[in-house]
Amino acid sequence: MHKDVNQTRREFIGAAASLATGIALTRPAAAHLSQVAEAADATTRTPAISASLGNLKQINAGLLNVGYTDNGLERGPAILLLHGWPYDIDSFAEVVPLLTTQGYRVIVPYLRGYGTTRFLSDASARNAQPSALAADMIALMDALKIEKAVVGGFDWGARTANIMAVLWPERVSAMVSVSGYLIGNQQAGKVPLSPKAELEWWYQFYFATERGRIGYEKHRLEFAKLIWKLGSPKWNFDDATFERSATAFDNPDHVAIVIHNYRWRLGLVDGEAAYDELEAQLALAPTIGVPTITMEGDANGAPHPDPAAYAKKFTGKYAHRHITGGIGHNLPQEAPGAFAQAILDVAAQV
Repeated sequence: MHKDVNQTRREFIGAAASLATGIALTRPAAAHLSQVAEAADATTRTPAISASLGNLKQINAGLLNVGYTDNGLERGPAILLLHGWPYDIDSFAEVVPLLTTQGYRVIVPYLRGYGTTRFLSDASARNAQPSALAADMIALMDALKIEKAVVGGFDWGARTANIMAVLWPERVSAMVSVSGYLIGNQQAGKVPLSPKAELEWWYQFYFATERGRIGYEKHRLEFAKLIWKLGSPKWNFDDATFERSATAFDNPDHVAIVIHNYRWRLGLVDGEAAYDELEAQLALAPTIGVPTITMEGDANGAPHPDPAAYAKKFTGKYAHRHITGGIGHNLPQEAPGAFAQAILDVAAQV
């Protein structure tokens, strides 16, 4: 990163990184980040705290009109944060202020099928194969005239970040990936796992059926809340927190996108020919060379690989962080300070 950008970030003095903590910064923000991060983590796990991202914008990008938030310095170095299923942009509500007080510009988009993101054409396939989601994010960066960004995410968002780093490494300056290396392919998806491992993927098999599609359409909120609880068994989220995120699932394409994503993984449906070359590259399980920090919570109840299984997939500067304290699958929302610190630390390696 250029010296003048580092100087700007070091000298940036802001208000509290989290409004919930009420902590003000009286010295350069970096000097206090650990204290503010700890406070943010503690308050986020309290049911009364229900932070939400504002400043929602819309922009045409590729096949989509993307809903996104854009916070921080317009000319600051860019950070792109990507949510998963069944979550939304508010997974990063406590993370964003921790980064903007350091002089960054932070973009948090709704993925296709979520929130206010819409397809520009009714004729577009409601395709959720992984390379298509990654291409969406490159199109968004193009539309926002962002040449490079630090990219961070979890669940679908981490997979998307991984794919961006492989297929467009010139656009990803560094990455934070919850649950590590998540690039897969349809052939790998056909290989049977142990019975215990298969049980963890129960919803994938449910979605493979027409009954599952109808059931998700009818009970999507109950389904999402169940996934939240299973994925983060020790996260004491309140109803307001869930209900705010649940509005993102009202998107008219949400069910179609979710069902296609999981059926595609099992090889039950095709993707689009336009992405065949990209998927062929991903099928080789390529390594990732950009600076990366992977993370895992100590109470992640969702299916996730052992960190030792993917460490060698990262050939650039690399570190793994195990986050304790009952942290589950939605790590950015459950431990925003730890996630923000990882973003700042990996960005400093650029």
